[in-house]
Amino acid sequence: MTTNTLTAAPVTDAAALTGKRRIAFASYVDENYLPGFLTLLRSLALSNPSVCEDFVVLYDDLRPGSIARIRALHPRIVLRRVNDTHYDAYKKGDQDNYLVRKAYFILDVFRIREYDTVITLDTDMVVLGDLRELLELREGLAAVPQFFYGQHKLNSGLLVIQREYLSDEFCAKLDKCGRSGDYELDKHDQGILNAVLDGDFIRLDPRYNFVKRRLSGDLPVPDDTAILHFTGRHKPWQGGEAGYSQAEEKWRAYELSDADFQAAYLDSSGGLHHDLVVHFGTPHVRRTGDTEVARKVAAAHIANGDYQDAVDVLESVRIPLDEAWPHEVLGHALMSVSRYEEAKAQLLLATAAPNRAATAYARLAQMAWVHGDNTEALRYATAGITVDPTHRPSRLWAQRAAAVPSQERGSAEDQLAHVAFYMDRQGNAGDKLLPETVRLAFAPDTTSRRWHSVHAHRLFDDAALERVNARRGLVIGGGGLFIPDTMPNGNSAWQWNVPDALLNRIDVPIAVFAVGFNAFDGQSYRANRFRESLLQLVERSAFFGLRNHGSIEKVRAMLPAHLHDKVRFQPCPTTVMRQLVAGWQDPAERDDTILINAAYDRAGLRFGHDYAYFLAQMAQAVRDLGELGTVKCVAHSLDDEKIAFDLRREHGISLPVIPMYDFENDEIRDLYARTKLVIGMRGHAGMIPFGVGTPIISLISHPKMAYFLRDIERPEWGVSVHDRHLAARLVERAKDLLADHAKTVADVHGRQQELWKVTEANAADLRVILGS
Repeated sequence: MTTNTLTAAPVTDAAALTGKRRIAFASYVDENYLPGFLTLLRSLALSNPSVCEDFVVLYDDLRPGSIARIRALHPRIVLRRVNDTHYDAYKKGDQDNYLVRKAYFILDVFRIREYDTVITLDTDMVVLGDLRELLELREGLAAVPQFFYGQHKLNSGLLVIQREYLSDEFCAKLDKCGRSGDYELDKHDQGILNAVLDGDFIRLDPRYNFVKRRLSGDLPVPDDTAILHFTGRHKPWQGGEAGYSQAEEKWRAYELSDADFQAAYLDSSGGLHHDLVVHFGTPHVRRTGDTEVARKVAAAHIANGDYQDAVDVLESVRIPLDEAWPHEVLGHALMSVSRYEEAKAQLLLATAAPNRAATAYARLAQMAWVHGDNTEALRYATAGITVDPTHRPSRLWAQRAAAVPSQERGSAEDQLAHVAFYMDRQGNAGDKLLPETVRLAFAPDTTSRRWHSVHAHRLFDDAALERVNARRGLVIGGGGLFIPDTMPNGNSAWQWNVPDALLNRIDVPIAVFAVGFNAFDGQSYRANRFRESLLQLVERSAFFGLRNHGSIEKVRAMLPAHLHDKVRFQPCPTTVMRQLVAGWQDPAERDDTILINAAYDRAGLRFGHDYAYFLAQMAQAVRDLGELGTVKCVAHSLDDEKIAFDLRREHGISLPVIPMYDFENDEIRDLYARTKLVIGMRGHAGMIPFGVGTPIISLISHPKMAYFLRDIERPEWGVSVHDRHLAARLVERAKDLLADHAKTVADVHGRQQELWKVTEANAADLRVILGS
């Protein structure tokens, strides 16, 4: 096997590569305070229905039944025993056990290392309002000052703790203080923390820790209160305290049975978090058979990529014939697991309702197209447009179905079959350029004289198999074909819709070329189906090349050891474009431009809670970069224009937009070759400009760009979208790259040459395999 000259890049977990913040809530819970904690969990879900982060429960004496009750109220409970060795060390005389336990809880919460932000909540709190501001905090240690003891001391009932405080160094300070006894407990467990911080914390608005004592005399709870804290010895679940009836009414509003709580959550308005919908909706559906809730749960499963689970929940209830929406969602789920005939029946039922008909017709058009029936696809898409002339998916399927396929001009024995994602007009510019570039890596002629196109998303049936087996070989790639939710199917669980039985009947050499494992941080595959399909693909392939070492490690982890060496490095051919395009000439002059690209597909996975921060940082970066050149937005797809709209609306910045989704391939290459610098979030907004010799800075929101930069040994050319100093780092690195532009371009060429050596070595093997 040919080896490459680049050192394999070290691979770490996705969060470390993207810099995405890991956020968790945390509470210390014992049996006495369990009723308060259960109410806290209910209030958190009902007042913040779109929020679902890990919840760390620190405990030392919870019974199994209590743990089960906790888990019923949150899908992401993380149990952790406290370090009770601190108890005797911190105890002073006859102090209240709970307060002392809370004192060493303070130490243990700072020992958490799995998260970047930890928000502590006391079990005698109830959440009444939006916590978004707390989730968006990124620096320091934040708390509400004590109301009765001045601004110098914090109330530890609520803490927002960032990574720099979740450290051994800070824990050592707390431990030293706790063991020395050099702090004031004085009925408040935050003595150790106040002694160490000595007033050095970020002050939060009191509404985030509004203490009950402020309402003495039965005062009403202010409308803007986000967290109400029942300080003092008399807790609402213990009978309460006279003079606070209005406050305790707020608490009792969340003292619900599991059934009532689940129903209340599922009736909530606004965006519901899909994990919470599944967690609360599943037992509700099992208990009630509620069709509408089953639809919501199924839609949440689909959003998570759990298509079979969506089918299961809707098949567990009786859907009335005249309830179109559940039929439409079930049809969507069934087609995603390749149960096409059943999906068709469900979607046809959904077309009876005017408000669901356009979506149902678009899905029917999609299924017809998947099966190669353009006439039927166009008929359904046209029906969708008739119902709703503004329905974009129907228009897209009509356009795709009406497209005239190019006539093949070569003979089968002279052609290679090529499985790829062939992008539509106004589709993603990078995916549009990719199939042609893959073909250039094999030969200069990229036309149908030498290539037979096989769209990855169409069902690979017996007729397709016959056509492929008539060719010299089969090339699969490139691009991120190993992703579960782009045109999902139940045959392979990745983008190529190929049943195992047909894959095993391919009798020409198979070359998997520059494919990527494209899962986002936080995204998972239907592991078994994908693993089985992947195993067969690797076994059947004569060449199996992945586009970065991160993908190599991910794929090898799913394979038996004897197949590991079969998985090799093949860079994306877009990264060596200058070597592939016949007669390529580097531009004599470049435009004085800096192009910025941002991506918005799967925005929640890209940005988490940090989009507002990202946008503000980009606004500052655009202003500062304007001193280095003319800054423009380059949109690979229509959705990429969002950054220009948002910068204008939120920050008053006008950013010219280049609609690259309308460009032909030569125009894409030419524009990227003529600019000075590209700052891009999409994978091919980095790899294409690099491939034509242009310096890049990657906005990292997906592991694949970190993988690429490590492969070329230039990790400093990437900045996480979550970076605390994003604007400053972007501008600093842009200045560094532009200071001696010729030197930077030469460095790009040198890095590219290393990738070209790998590609040339692999090409020698492929010539033997494919006989050309």
